[in-house]
Amino acid sequence: MRESFDIVCDIAHLDVLAEEIKASLGDAGVLLLRGNLASGKTTFVKAFAKQLGIKEAIASPTFSILHEYEDKLFHYDIYQCGTEGFLKSGLIEKFDCKGYHLVEWGEGEFENLLRHFGIAYGTIDITPNDLKRHYKVKIHAYA
Repeated sequence: MRESFDIVCDIAHLDVLAEEIKASLGDAGVLLLRGNLASGKTTFVKAFAKQLGIKEAIASPTFSILHEYEDKLFHYDIYQCGTEGFLKSGLIEKFDCKGYHLVEWGEGEFENLLRHFGIAYGTIDITPNDLKRHYKVKIHAYA
């Protein structure tokens, strides 16, 4: 298990990265997905869902904030509501559900929120690199 690593890969090899991250997390965890618009955050979630055996189509929950898949994958997008809106919505309680919680746009203020509640998390910073993406992964960044 690698707790921190960098990798550059294309979409064809994203499944391998998702598999490694899932193995590092074990049977549950919180991941903050960070990167600019169109950097590949939802594409990573799709690859991760595939590793979980989820067949349902994965879409970004930009306006609904949360999409749940088979009671094991919780996909959040807090771009529209921000940390304050997320907290006001009561969705922080969803983190009590066992499963994988992948949060798009989980930046500094959101990290502070997780630390405040004692929630362990990992981060994936995604940067476009031609037709590939650079993934900077930190697993088990504890509060």
